[in-house]
Amino acid sequence: MSLIDRYVLKEWLVGFTLTMGVIIGILILQNMYDSLPDLLDTNASFKQILFYYSLALPTYLPAILPIALLVSLLFTLGTLHRNNEIIAMRASGASLLRVSRSLWGAGLLLTMLLLYLTAYVIPKSVEQSRTFFDNLEFAADEAERDAREVGLIYNLGFDNRKDGRLWIMNRFSERAWLGLGVNVHTRDPSGQELSRISASEAYFDNTQGSWVFINGRELLLDPETGDPLRALTFKEKKFEDFDEDPTLMLALHKEPKELSLNELRRIINTVTPEENPSVRAYLVQYYSLLAAPFSCLVVVGIAVPFAVAGVRTNPMIGVSKAMGFFVIFYLLISIASILGERQIISAMLAAWLPNLVMLAMSARLFAKAR
Repeated sequence: MSLIDRYVLKEWLVGFTLTMGVIIGILILQNMYDSLPDLLDTNASFKQILFYYSLALPTYLPAILPIALLVSLLFTLGTLHRNNEIIAMRASGASLLRVSRSLWGAGLLLTMLLLYLTAYVIPKSVEQSRTFFDNLEFAADEAERDAREVGLIYNLGFDNRKDGRLWIMNRFSERAWLGLGVNVHTRDPSGQELSRISASEAYFDNTQGSWVFINGRELLLDPETGDPLRALTFKEKKFEDFDEDPTLMLALHKEPKELSLNELRRIINTVTPEENPSVRAYLVQYYSLLAAPFSCLVVVGIAVPFAVAGVRTNPMIGVSKAMGFFVIFYLLISIASILGERQIISAMLAAWLPNLVMLAMSARLFAKAR
């Protein structure tokens, strides 16, 4: 690294560290405002509250890092430009790309860091913090109600078109891991119903990978006419072919933004958009999470040209333009996501289009700034 690279990078690191600290503090306070009353309602101890926020902290990083990078770049480069240091560097023969080379390297390192966190750290953080919070609520509710009446999900359904089974549960207890009022309709490839299983309760045997039904009835139907042939009652019966995982059913019951990368991958690998059109929203969210780390490069491309090209008597002009482009970037993300969910464009294109558009605009801004 040259002297210019080390100097610019050192100045940026100071601003980036301070900005990260401030933004993390603000987000934690905001999260505490939203979730702390609920944690206190569960009678959580101070250690449990502290542990929950330590689990949830990594989930903030994908949103924090690009914003902290943008603010720190605008502050650092604006200061250097206001003190005529950028002008001195360029007067010595250094191009704008040469001056900002270390910042592009920092943006690339942050992109790689976010990719690693998104793939390995954040999914565990999302799932563990959610499970920990839910368990605190379940434990508090269990003091007043039976376990099977705690953590209820109503009207839980799952259409397994691959194996021809349609699941409908009146209720599912996440605490007892038990389905209540369970109905399963089996169908042939043409959609004709072959049998119908109704049971008061059912649970998934993790050791055997199959479902066990309690106090129910299996109704066999004529595949030609659909008329009932016979009904078999049972107190307890295991259906070894029924291998649907309830965690997948519950994941489909949640909004895409509530799920981790691993949960999204499992959904799109198990259920195709052709089988269930609602899966397209999960597919768009999956690719969006993978594309999000590259927004750090977009931020560098937006911030550098505007920060060094602002009018010296009013440096806020360049800063305001950069912030405006950043808002446009997030609007593009929202619009592309809607287009992807409505099948107007592919899910992968919906995730990558905002990055590609803004990087192309950044290249043009750099060319003009030269």
